[in-house]
Amino acid sequence: MTIPTLTVVDDDIDLAHLFKEVAEDAGYFVQVFHDGTAFQNSLGDTSQIIMLDLMMPGMDGIEVIRSLAEKKITAGLVLVSGYDKSVLHSAHELASESRLNVIASLTKPLKITELRDLLVDYQNTHPIETAPKARKKTDITEADLKRAIENRELILYYQPQINLVTDACIGVEALVRWQHPTLGLVFPDAFISLAEKSGLIGDLTSLVIQLAMEQNRRWRDNDLKLKISINVSAENITSLSLPDQLINLVNANRLDASSLMLEITETALMGELVKSLDILTRLRMKGFDLSIDDFGTGYSSLAQLHRVPFTELKIDQRFIMQMEKDHEAGAIVETCIMLGHKLNMKVVAEGVETQGILDNLTRLGCDIAQGYHIARPMPAEKLLEWINSRTSQ
Repeated sequence: MTIPTLTVVDDDIDLAHLFKEVAEDAGYFVQVFHDGTAFQNSLGDTSQIIMLDLMMPGMDGIEVIRSLAEKKITAGLVLVSGYDKSVLHSAHELASESRLNVIASLTKPLKITELRDLLVDYQNTHPIETAPKARKKTDITEADLKRAIENRELILYYQPQINLVTDACIGVEALVRWQHPTLGLVFPDAFISLAEKSGLIGDLTSLVIQLAMEQNRRWRDNDLKLKISINVSAENITSLSLPDQLINLVNANRLDASSLMLEITETALMGELVKSLDILTRLRMKGFDLSIDDFGTGYSSLAQLHRVPFTELKIDQRFIMQMEKDHEAGAIVETCIMLGHKLNMKVVAEGVETQGILDNLTRLGCDIAQGYHIARPMPAEKLLEWINSRTSQ
């Protein structure tokens, strides 16, 4: 049997050894370091979990986080601090943005039961692999992706969006997948960055919009009316021909422009502002709805709301997923909902993963929600089954 490993980095000798006892009782092999420098000098990727105290003399926890990120350590990271909660929160955000696997932030004095439960749950949900898994080779090239777009190998999955007052499914977000001839179903994190770097993102987005319009026509022919939300790239919103192209697509599929919600991230708006405003204003004049996606993550959120005629505000899922346990995240979500309503916009929450989050969003007056607790993205035919199963309950 392979034993999971925990590394404790804490200058408080008594507390570190208490952590060690609790972890050993939970079935872990434990290493203890009382100094950040000593830990860094022995640093490898052998631990399943690293418990890191932020406030240490010499090399502090923030410097250790930097070192972990530079070495791309994949262990689960538990941050511990008896200092200001806002500092712990900022350290958590820093580690997450540095692509570290942060699994918890704990405030001293710790509850022993809380630590034990955390360790046991992590061990149960992250079993150690005794042998490496066979992996498919995914050396995807620009030529592969270009061929996939031309051959329409890209397909759409749809994640339902529900009205929080009526509980009815009123729309879906279209999410692209690649039905690769040899690799099977490939998710977007394997090819979107390549599309952006190679200049293919515009063609990819155009195909996604075309596929979504064709599917929406089929749904409407069967009396199913859903609004489809589609992510639009920065390249698309600087193409002056976009409004006319979309109107032609809508007309060809016998649809209304209002059946399409175009989601634009704040970062996409930070390029050619004048051209983007020209295009987005024309899109609204033609009847398309516009959503500001991942709201709260950009540097000029309020300025974008003032400039662009958005009809929907989509709160970034990081705030939604943390709102139950993080007071600041909850306050941001509440403020976003109030702001959206003040500006006559519908407010959408994505990343709803628990019933508690869903209940809180309903209480706060959020309009629309999507997330794994409601439904995962699914093919078009599965969506019909899902909707029918809900209406028959």
